[in-house]
Formats: sequence, structure tokens, C-alpha cells
Amino acid sequence: MNAQRNLIAGEQVQADAGRTIDVLDPSDGQVFTTLPRSDARDVDAAVAAARRAFHGPWGRATATERGRVLTRLSALILQHHEELARLECRDTGKPIQQAKADITACARYFEYYGGAADKLHGESIPYAAGSTVIALRVPHGVTGHIIPWNYPAQIFGRSVGGALAAGNACVVKPAEDACLTPLRIAALALEAGLPAGALNMVCGLGIEAGAALAAHPDLNHISFTGSAATGTAVAQAAAVNHLPVTLELGGKSPQIVFADADLDKALPVVVNAIVQNAGQTCAAGSRVLIERSIHAEVMDRLAARFAALRTGPGAQGLDCGPLINARQLGRVRAMVEAGLADGLKVAARATLEADAPAGGFYFPPLLLDQVPADHAIAQQEVFGPVLAAFAFDDEDEAIALANGTPYGLTAAVWTRDGARQLRCAHGIEAGQVFVNNYGAGGGIELPFGGMKHSGYGREKAFEGLRSFTTIKTIAISHG
Repeated sequence: MNAQRNLIAGEQVQADAGRTIDVLDPSDGQVFTTLPRSDARDVDAAVAAARRAFHGPWGRATATERGRVLTRLSALILQHHEELARLECRDTGKPIQQAKADITACARYFEYYGGAADKLHGESIPYAAGSTVIALRVPHGVTGHIIPWNYPAQIFGRSVGGALAAGNACVVKPAEDACLTPLRIAALALEAGLPAGALNMVCGLGIEAGAALAAHPDLNHISFTGSAATGTAVAQAAAVNHLPVTLELGGKSPQIVFADADLDKALPVVVNAIVQNAGQTCAAGSRVLIERSIHAEVMDRLAARFAALRTGPGAQGLDCGPLINARQLGRVRAMVEAGLADGLKVAARATLEADAPAGGFYFPPLLLDQVPADHAIAQQEVFGPVLAAFAFDDEDEAIALANGTPYGLTAAVWTRDGARQLRCAHGIEAGQVFVNNYGAGGGIELPFGGMKHSGYGREKAFEGLRSFTTIKTIAISHG
């Protein structure tokens, strides 16, 4: 595969310093392309290009024109669906069927925000006699987007789609571990009619290009998805320039299974919510809370499902692919080994395919039982396919366990009791609560974001569009 390049002012360019980063295939650990290793000079050029576009052709485009560009981009993504899915599969290691679903979701984001662009309205405000007051929703200007490696296509769509629909010009720093689909989709955006400079892509390391973008004095807003620790650093850098920030950070999401739950419906979802993307999902259902009277039955059934899971290269389309890189594999292994040394009980392990390449970053899914609520495995993001199980005696204890971590991103409640459904949904501290279903992150039309250490601000849906605007009040005295 040819070396990748940045996209700045509509041109594909190498990093100013000429340095590169090797890109490894997680399925076999082999280098298959390179990325530009950009620094502050490249970020400066991208921000300047975005500023010109915002004050030029993109800023002058009507909302209807912006929407049509995004709708055309959605159609182009679908036309290149197979190409993009295979690129996403190779770059991230995720199973090909999930990569295909991610590309479909990315296209849907641009379709959704393309249709919403001319429906973002302000309002008039009753005020004094002889006055007319209007509150306009206007774009921030130049927005920065730091995209993670776990869902590069999806998160590119949900973040950049809303920003462009609102009329902003964008500078994107995708994760160095997974840049390829965002770069290709950005090239398709030019084909769709997006003016040069309205969308700029700068690859590089987080501590270099990412830090330069977060601290850039000519940005007007920044959106970050990633770890809580890095989110803190981004917010601190942005605060120096008084930038508004949207942070979508980690999670330790619980699924509460009551004794009256439909287990045939619940258990496949519980397993998928931790196996999806090898557990590398902020909204992964990494904790299952089981009412004690059915704990043994549920664990037996979960163990059987885990034992049947197959792990191997993403292109084989198995249940679970590799982790993103050797560093992440080492982190997951270290957390699990520490837990086992503390006496945690292994209820089941999945299998690794015999022909899986030795250099791949594989960690077959693992089910742990009776994890103490204060243990690191119960409190911290593993960001791997590790499901921790707990028992509870009553509804109050279940809610307390669900809320007993620093995070609050997503949660699920499995029960047929309608009153209990509502009590739990209100009592759980999370940005999204699912009842008798679980969509890690939810649909494109559903506002998404966290409470507590899971971040602030909302993405997806109309809330995601509004977050890329600010209110301008115009008060007219006309007698």
C-alpha cells in the first residue's frame, strides 16, 4: 500500500519535517504502510486552511448547499463500501462484518446530518415593546477533532458530520494506530464537492500533532474521544485559549440482569456487548450484575457462550479480532494477570484459532466471576474483551453497584417489571440507559455522552449538531 499523506487545503501532502510512522496490521503485526508524522507546523497549516475556507466558500455556502454536499458524501461512502470496510478491517483488526457495519454507520451519519443541516433553527424572544430579539445558531468557526483508533470511521462521521453540517471548517487528527478510513473518506468529501480547506486531515502522534491541535490559539472548539487521562490534558490545553470542549471518555458500563429477565434475549446481547471490537469500546458492557437467585444459571450459560467464541484475524470474520497494538495487548494482559494473582475466578475463556498469525495482538475473550466491587477490574477500563460478573440481592444493591465506579456512559436493565424498569433507568447515573436491549453507543439518532468521568457534552442526534454551534443574540429596537 502506498504511503499515506495529510490532506491540507485540498492537497495531499507529507509532513513538513518529512518524518513518517509505520502502520502495523494488528492481525499479524506486520508493517503495511506509513503515515506522516506531523508536528505543530503541519497543524498550523491545516488550521490556517480551515480559517480561509470558513471565511471563504464554505462559510458562504447556504445550509441547503452544505446538506447536499454531505448527502453526496454519504452516497460515495456507500459506493466505496467494500473498499472502505476492508481498509477498516486491516487497519484496526476488527472482524470484517463489523467493519462493514461501521462503514454503513459512517455513511448514515453524513446522511443524517446532511438532512439536518437546513433544519437547525434559532428562535425569536419576546422582549420589550418596540423591540425584536432573535437568537441565531451560528457555527463556532474552526473546529478541531481528535479521533480515536477503536472506531475511526464511525467517530469521524459522528464528529465531523455534525461540525460540517453546522457550517464549521474542520481540522482532524486521527489516531496514529487507525488513520486510513478517515483519510480515504476525506478524499471522497472533495469528490462530493466540499471546498478545499473545509476539511483538513493531519496525521501524527498524539503527544506531537494532537497536543498542538488541542492547544492551537486559532481554534474555536475542540472535540475529543479517548481516555479520561488524555481528555483531561486536552481540556487543560483548550482552557488556555478559552475553547469549548466536547469530551467522550471512558466507561465501565453495567448490564443488570434481574431474575424475571428474558435470558434467551439478554445473554447473547450481554456477550456481544463485551466481545464487539474485542472490548475496545468506551460503551462496552464490561460488567454484568446478576440477581443472586439466577446467578449460577446465568454464569453457566454465559460460560458456554464464551467457550464457543472464536478469535482470529479480522478478515476471517470470526467472533473476535485482535487488539489494536502490542501496547494495548500488554496492558490488558497485565490487568488480568494482576487480577488472577489477587484470586479472581475464571469462569470461561474463548479460544484462539490455531492458524492465527503468531505476531498478531490476540487476547481471547475472558469471563471472570465474583469480582469484588472495589477491585481494579471492576473499577477501571480494561479496554479488552474481559467481562466481570457480580451478584446482587435486591434492586437497591443493583443500582448501587451500577453507580459504584467513576464512570457513567451507558447501562442496561433486563427485567419484565415495568415499574422496576423506570426506577432503575432514573436511578442509574449514565448518559444512556437501555431497557431490555443494549446498543453500545446507541443509534445515530440518540444523543450520546457521559456523566462523571465519562465526559461532558453530547454527540449524535440533533444534540450533536447543536454542540457545534453557539448562540448569537440580536436585539433590534424599532419603536
